[in-house]
Amino acid sequence: MSPILKPGSAWSDAYERCVSAAPQAFHDDRVLNHWGGFWQRDGRPEPAASPVDGTAIAGPPRLDRATALRAVRAGLDEHRLWRHVPLAERKARVTAALEAMTAHRDLLTLLLVWEIGKPWKLAAADVDRCIEGVHWYVEEIDRMVGGRVPLGGPVSNIASWNYPMSVLMHAMLVQALAGNAVIAKAPTDGGLACLTLATALAAQEGLPFTLVSGGGAELSPALVRGKELGCVSFVGGRDAGGQVATSLADLGHRHVLEQEGLNCWGVWEYGNWELLTGQIRKSFDYAKQRCTAYPRFVVQRSLFHEFLAAYLPAVRSVRFGHPLAVEGPDDPPPDLDFGPLITNAKVKELADQVDEAVAKGGVPLYRGSLDDGLFLPGQDTSGYLAPVAILTPPRSSPLFHAEPFGPVDTIVLVDTEAELLAAMNASNGALVATISCDDEETVRRLAPEVRAFKVGVNAPRSRGDREELFGGLGASWRGAFVGGELLVRAVTQGPDTERLPGNFPGYTLLPTSR
Repeated sequence: MSPILKPGSAWSDAYERCVSAAPQAFHDDRVLNHWGGFWQRDGRPEPAASPVDGTAIAGPPRLDRATALRAVRAGLDEHRLWRHVPLAERKARVTAALEAMTAHRDLLTLLLVWEIGKPWKLAAADVDRCIEGVHWYVEEIDRMVGGRVPLGGPVSNIASWNYPMSVLMHAMLVQALAGNAVIAKAPTDGGLACLTLATALAAQEGLPFTLVSGGGAELSPALVRGKELGCVSFVGGRDAGGQVATSLADLGHRHVLEQEGLNCWGVWEYGNWELLTGQIRKSFDYAKQRCTAYPRFVVQRSLFHEFLAAYLPAVRSVRFGHPLAVEGPDDPPPDLDFGPLITNAKVKELADQVDEAVAKGGVPLYRGSLDDGLFLPGQDTSGYLAPVAILTPPRSSPLFHAEPFGPVDTIVLVDTEAELLAAMNASNGALVATISCDDEETVRRLAPEVRAFKVGVNAPRSRGDREELFGGLGASWRGAFVGGELLVRAVTQGPDTERLPGNFPGYTLLPTSR
């Protein structure tokens, strides 16, 4: 029996539910931008397609530069009013917004499935982490803002497409809770409808949210260099992050710039291979399209045969395919590790990099096939890439020094501790790293030498939730660190002498706990 699309889960069904839930934000033919306290039918809607199967979906209504500047100025007007709203009222409004999002949790999840290709379980987790995480901030905010005031202007958010709710919307809600008006750019590659619905639910409760769409060249003068801004928050790659940092260099804006790094997993003097097999399988969640993915394994050469015996069963067990393909109409969405990559252009880019790496001497340890995926009959599969693992990628390959943002692993063999550390620090800084090692004394000696903000021992590290801090070392982060109380400190003003924990041009200050 061939799989079918789960009834009631088509994109047309999802969009119709959006129009019903928030008609002010969703018109029959397009979504709207929100600024100045109103939904605006402006901008030029661009066509868009779902990575799941090429279905046409709502595209971003791209603003021009002049309109974006007007939107930021309107955000400043909202900020000047909102910063004086009592904390108790801010808490009540944010809580009401969270309750509205909870009521529409399944619709937000379905939108993420179609817009960015997340399997249902992971998409639901993205929504739940946003809601649960901000509830924690509502409970804790009183102590966090003691002796602090909102910034002088709104917070501008530019984030990647992979976590629209648990990263971007979560940050927006906390920024508003701390007393700031909030401006956000909808990611160009996905998440528009999900963010628009969440913004509509928040705006209905009186939260000062601005949500606009557009390209970096058009919007950067407003969303990065706008003199009205109190802070710029960016999540994305190093190239784009470097451009943002350059634009901010002479402005003195508060900033939080989370950039990619090559997160490495070292294996040294280790023997718990059954545990590692499960961890490797889990590392393929969402096709490694996240900033804390582990695409590089650095392995002690003398252990390579045992590592390979643990690695291959893990990668062979990975399940991927259409996130809404079911055997029967009453079946739940399939339990997949990942669906498509964000675009078919990304699939081609990675496939070309893999071919080039192998042609120049890299050894293909594993190369999966789309025949192993779960797909609907005749569906477009150009957005999918099966898992790949390459031993010893050539140094000239982008796969050697950069994060692939896809289900492509590289494995490097080393003979000494010095080589292990050099290989794990190949990208001049990372967000996370892990060392699998049975000897505690060895781990205590090696872990401080790894240039990552968080270093796990025999377990992966992640961005974390609630009180857990987050940042990066080296070129993976610029500006204030976030997470827990640090997120609130990053978007509020303390004493004049305060030095925020972070990675700044003049200093790096690490928090006492990571």
